Amino acid sequence: MATHTPQELADKLKDGLLSFPVTAFDADLLFDETAYREHLAWQASFPVAGLFAAGGTGEGFSLTPEETATVVRAAVEEVGGTVPVLAPAAGNTAQAVRNAHDAAAAGAEGLLLLPPYLTECDQDGLLAHASAVCAATDLGVIAYNRANAIYSAETIARLAERHENFIGFKDGIGDIEHLTKVYARNGDRLFYLGGLPTAETFALPLLQLGMSTYSSAMYNFIPEFALEFYRDVRAQDRAAVTEKLNSFVLPYLEIRDRAKGYGVSIIKGGLRAVGRDAGGVRPPLQDLTEQDLADLKALIEALPAGAPADALQQA
Repeated sequence: MATHTPQELADKLKDGLLSFPVTAFDADLLFDETAYREHLAWQASFPVAGLFAAGGTGEGFSLTPEETATVVRAAVEEVGGTVPVLAPAAGNTAQAVRNAHDAAAAGAEGLLLLPPYLTECDQDGLLAHASAVCAATDLGVIAYNRANAIYSAETIARLAERHENFIGFKDGIGDIEHLTKVYARNGDRLFYLGGLPTAETFALPLLQLGMSTYSSAMYNFIPEFALEFYRDVRAQDRAAVTEKLNSFVLPYLEIRDRAKGYGVSIIKGGLRAVGRDAGGVRPPLQDLTEQDLADLKALIEALPAGAPADALQQA
């Protein structure tokens, strides 16, 4: 059972770094619960504000509904007493509602409403889809603005007016004009988080638009560095942010952009590089090549003493 009200959850999440743990797989690409729990315990040992189980970095798109429920339950059992665990609501409306019910039964604190599967839709359809999920649960719901689910400022306002448990807006597009309209129309009724790939790249300018936090995928394997980066962003220390961009984030992007789907694969590669292997990725994604993995490991090892060293020592 959730221990935070939707508003309490929003208040906690908006002022801390968030992350999406990878889902560990064994050699046969089946869910490896032991490895997953070990990873979650390590992630929760740092001051992260919330963890999203079975999300994008967690390859939620490759999990069956039954697997998603199992992953979320394992996460809640392992770290739910330490850090809020949020679950996905994905796919068609019926599946998203099922995900919501399963998440509540598992004791998750909230939901990330992912775009509906494949089909194009307009604002009335998005409103009906999101409303069905919000109405099906008492958990706090965050809408993910990306792909075929681009919510207008007015649609977000209508959801906020209809559903007290609609608490957040996550953006994966980066359209400055659109974000300005959403924030201006909805203000402090919601909290706003960045969800662009490798969110650190955009974190400082988006803070100026009212997006106080973001989800860090690289937190999975270099949590100290990710937390330091977040503190620099919140302090609006441009010099420190720029130094970290140049020394790690931008070279990291160069590796990430070598193949489609590497946005997820590179995170599991990072875990392998620091001695915390969580298995490979499921098709249609592909693992990093040996050269890409070697380049990533060298980049991690070149970080200043502290962030990667601590990760490697704890491995």
